[in-house]
Amino acid sequence: MQEGLEQPDESIGLRKLTLYRDVVLTEAGEAPARPAWRASVAAVIRNPWRGAGPSADLSTEQARIAPVLAKLLTDRLIAAMGGAHEIEAFGKAAIVGTAGEIEHAGALIHTPYFGNLVREFLQGESIICFADTRAEAGETLVVPLWHKTHAATRSHYQTISARVPDAPRADEIVVIAAASTGPRPHPRIGDRMTDPVVTTETLEVVPS
Repeated sequence: MQEGLEQPDESIGLRKLTLYRDVVLTEAGEAPARPAWRASVAAVIRNPWRGAGPSADLSTEQARIAPVLAKLLTDRLIAAMGGAHEIEAFGKAAIVGTAGEIEHAGALIHTPYFGNLVREFLQGESIICFADTRAEAGETLVVPLWHKTHAATRSHYQTISARVPDAPRADEIVVIAAASTGPRPHPRIGDRMTDPVVTTETLEVVPS
């Protein structure tokens, strides 16, 4: 499912907003005990640092734009998932157009101006896992997710693919927030908090 933004936001150079949502109804021939919705929301904005060199200060625009994006994206994730309380796993990502620097992605998603607010709006505590890249329009980015309050909960390690067919243009950035309402289908590989101690010394046979 994809939806557009009702009104453009010129203050951050917003051109487009895309929502994708899915749910796995059967896996290995059976319905999961807890079918989980996964969703991503992508904002396409004009790169505020286009044409600037590698010594350009990113902080002013970072502090101005990233909080707006955090609220914009999480509002739509929360609406798509039925409330922040329904969300169990989250992730973030950015794709920079070919005229930008990969650091421009970091400036928007790897600072408190975005990450701390996304965590707060989605009622999480964990560090938010991420992906970023520089690419031409239409690039698919696999966004990793994990549990929003218990990052060691292996059942919630999952991914969602995000793509905007006509973005980013060379002078744009796509910023993404993603979430899931539950674990992978049929999770059964244990948990990092209850795993046995495994080292080369505890194993009888270790491949050479």
